[in-house]
This record gives sequence, structure tokens and C-alpha cells, in this order.
Amino acid sequence: MNRLSIPAELSDETEFFWTSEPEFIPPDLDGGVDACVEQSFISQRASDLETLLNHCLESALGMLHARAGVIRILLPDEQTLPVISTVGLSNEELDSERVSELACEECNRDAFRHGMCATTIENCETRQCGSASQRMQSVISIPLEGRESADTLLGVFTLFFDTPQTTFSPTAQMAVNFADMLAALIEHTQAGREARRAELLMERQSIANEIHDSLAQTLNYARMNTTLLRDAVRNNKNTAAKYVGDIEDALEIGQKAVRALITDFRSEMNPAGLLYALQDLCGEFNRRNHIVLDCKVRIADLDLPLEHEIQTYNIVREALSNIEKHSNASHARVIVDYVCGYYVFMVEDNGVGTFAPAEGHYGLVIMRERAQRVGGEIRVESTKGLGTCVQFYFPEPEANWRTMNE
Repeated sequence: MNRLSIPAELSDETEFFWTSEPEFIPPDLDGGVDACVEQSFISQRASDLETLLNHCLESALGMLHARAGVIRILLPDEQTLPVISTVGLSNEELDSERVSELACEECNRDAFRHGMCATTIENCETRQCGSASQRMQSVISIPLEGRESADTLLGVFTLFFDTPQTTFSPTAQMAVNFADMLAALIEHTQAGREARRAELLMERQSIANEIHDSLAQTLNYARMNTTLLRDAVRNNKNTAAKYVGDIEDALEIGQKAVRALITDFRSEMNPAGLLYALQDLCGEFNRRNHIVLDCKVRIADLDLPLEHEIQTYNIVREALSNIEKHSNASHARVIVDYVCGYYVFMVEDNGVGTFAPAEGHYGLVIMRERAQRVGGEIRVESTKGLGTCVQFYFPEPEANWRTMNE
């Protein structure tokens, strides 16, 4: 992990900035040339939504005679539009289109919220310097709006053409029809995922209630009676008192385990998914603290088993709690990424950098236990005066995880 930043004590005098990005080294990467080459070609497995959008985009290009196409999806921060599907762009062109903000340089406003944009590439300040301008003439961008609410932006559908296009051309009108279909597909997929998560979360809540109403109360009753038993045998042999003490200790351990289990099953995670839950977490953090927290997501679509999402949510929450209580930081950031077959979640601050795993209040043991439940690991780097970076990562789940887990 390469973690350098302007120290917190200097941030009041100068504008703070991160001097470098945290580095994640996959556990299988031993430094050899063969391993480096092999790891560099590992890409994220396409999600169900990405696969469907790829098929639709290929059909759209064929019917509309477009040279290339891009579908962007709006992240929970409601500002960033990463590419989730693309056809026909070279690697160089795709790099220039990779991430777009809502504000368009040409229009100087939230252009994607104001209907279709059809223009020649040479007149589009956003693209005229890119490599796409060398082989394509015009571009049409259409906002993908939710069916349930016309004000809800889901993403943007962009087409590139060899010939000039206008807003009122037949091609543009057909593109609008495709945009409606893409919006419905995105909305339906997201709604299905949310319904599935909500159902699973409700099941977990029901299990937690059952544990609380039966086993937890039984353990508490047993501990109360153990105290009475200790009083009754106080004047008898020491061995009897020892046995009573052992029983009480065992009951206390069992009660703590049940409390932890109830807390796990009573997750308050946003049923819309992990990205939305992390955005909520960061928003709450910023409202409670003077520490400036940024959330940077480098994945267009994230669909994981519920257990992975819950454990990730709780690990990030614990890491943010550590920053809030102990770091004395002025800035922090959460980064969500996918690197060489691993999902990576980084929580970094520019605080005092005195992270001490031996101190119980950091909850590092609990974080590691959560990580192990999903086959993941925790890495911590803390440098005095430069802050702390916590990395949680796990390998991409098997392709059939929905069938296996749900």
C-alpha cells in the first residue's frame, strides 16, 4: 500500500490533497514476471445487467447504423457516470469516455438531465480533442430516465455516427425508443435486486427475532439462576463453587455470541445494494463529523451475495468508526475497486497514524473474523503522522453464487 498525504496539522493552512492512490497488491502476485502478466489480464466477470445491456447495445448499433455506442449508469453519488457497456470503441477512445460527470463542458450545466443532445463531434468541447473525433462525425446522447419517476436519471445512452445527425432525424427518434427500453431494463434489474435483498434481509430479521425471543432470554434466565446457585453452595466445597463459576463463564460467552449474531442478522443495510449502503454510510459520517470524507467508486455495477455485502458494510462501518474516534484526521476516503480478480474496499485517513491492533477498541479482530466469513482478508498500514489505510478484499464469487446461496 502506498499511502502518502498532506499531514492533518497542515490542512488548515493549505488546501488538502492526496498525493498518491492506495496500492493494492493481490495475494497471488509474487512479483514474478509471469505472475504480473497473468494478473494484468484478469477482468471483472460481467454482471447480469451488464450482459443484458451489451446485447441491447449491439442490436441498437445494427439497427441504427451507428459506428459505436456507450451506456453509462449513474452511481449512488448522483454525479458520476461510469461506462457499464460499450461496443465499437478502441481502447484509446474508451479511456477518454470511461467516466463522465453530469455537468457537460459545452453546455456548462447538468446536460444529461435536459433531454437528448445531438451534435457534431467537432462542436462538442468534451470530445473534439479525443481520438473519436478522428474517425466519427457526430454523437447523440440520450438520458435514461426511470419509468416510475420521470425525474430519476438512471444513466446515459450515447451513439457515435459516421454521418451528421440531428435531434429530429428518424435515427434519433429510433434511438429514443432504444433508450426507453434500456431504461426499463436497468430499472427492472435494479428493482429485482432490491426486492431480493429486502426479502433476504427480512428473513434474517425474523431469525434474529427468534434468537432474541428464545435462546437469548433462556441464556439470561440461566445466568440469573447460576447466581442463586452460587449463593446456595457458598458454604459447601470449593469444587462446587468452581463448577458454578465455569457454568457462569460459559453462559456469558454464549450470551455475547448470541448478541453478536442478533446484531449481524439485524442489519440496517440499504436494500438497494452495497453501493447505496456505503453512500448512506459516508453521508452519515459527513453529517456527524468535521472530517471530510470522500467516497470513490470505480465499479459501474456491483451485485454480490448478501453475506458479502453485509460483511463488507460492517467492516467499512467499523473502519470509519475508528477514524471518527481515534484518528484526529481532517480528511478521509473510501475507495471501491476491482483489481486482478479481487473486490477491494479501502478506508484511508490522513490522521495521526497510531493504529494499534492490540487495542481492543479498534475492533480489528472482529473485522478479520468478518472478512474470513466471505473468504477475504484485512490489511492495515499505519504510519505516524501520515494516517492509516485499511484494505479489505475478497476474490470474486463463483459465477453460480445466486443458485448456491439463494
